Amino acid sequence: MLERLNLALDHLEARLDGEADMAEVARISGVSEYHFRRLFSALAGMPLPVYVRRRRMTLAAAEVLAGERTLLDVAVRYGYGSGEAFARAFRSVHGIGPGEARRTGAVLTAQPRMSFRVVVEGSTAMHYRIVEKEPFRVVGRKTRLPLVHEGVNAAAAAHVESLDAQAIVRMKGLAGQEPEGVLSAVVYVTDSREEGAAADYWIGVVTGPDTAAEDLDALDVPAGTWAVFDNRGPYPSALQELWRDVFTQWFPSNPYTSRPGPELLRTLPVDIGAETDSQLWIPVDRSSGNVGGPDTGG
Repeated sequence: MLERLNLALDHLEARLDGEADMAEVARISGVSEYHFRRLFSALAGMPLPVYVRRRRMTLAAAEVLAGERTLLDVAVRYGYGSGEAFARAFRSVHGIGPGEARRTGAVLTAQPRMSFRVVVEGSTAMHYRIVEKEPFRVVGRKTRLPLVHEGVNAAAAAHVESLDAQAIVRMKGLAGQEPEGVLSAVVYVTDSREEGAAADYWIGVVTGPDTAAEDLDALDVPAGTWAVFDNRGPYPSALQELWRDVFTQWFPSNPYTSRPGPELLRTLPVDIGAETDSQLWIPVDRSSGNVGGPDTGG
């Protein structure tokens, strides 16, 4: 898997001065474009479009400083139709415009070329099972919040506190499918998993696909395959580490890729730092490629 990811990054690097076909980049990696973007974001700590822009502006900055091309020529070379659009992208990475950089020789920001390598981890076993699930509905209350990688997500905690007892009783009365009980569901608004990225966050229960709940929000989920991870540890750090490990260790080591859909988490509420049992459901597809090695298919 890592070898194919690096081949995909090599392909992308060679096309930074043009329009990169992300579907082709994902094909080289041997996974879907959706999974490639999610996996890259988890491994790199930044969304793929941010990395591409930073790399592109790193190369463009070298040409700006060299002074052999006009700024408009550099802009066109790196895929920008106008000097203004190029200047905005340049400023977003370097903090100054290209004209100012050329005049003053100011200090600029370089994004190193990225590659992935094996780090010896995984000494702790990850317990999981694969579940095929028919269509279902998550019924509850929804809000939009920013992702938080470490510590308590204040927006999520506030959403939980906002639920009245009547709503909780109503949810519990509708529950009837695995995972059982009141849980949370996260639907990512973009392909980014970086700190602060937006996500729709649900507190609710899993019900049948035709359950009516006029007084609650409903999220319809199609049939599909799920990887289910059992976890025990201090709240919330153990959960945040589990989410990270699923994408940085489990996916690269197993013949599955992520697919669009909500990530479900069932956990018992406890004080911060106290240990609790949790269960994480991730929507997956079985990968057609070979994990850990290049795709030898035609």
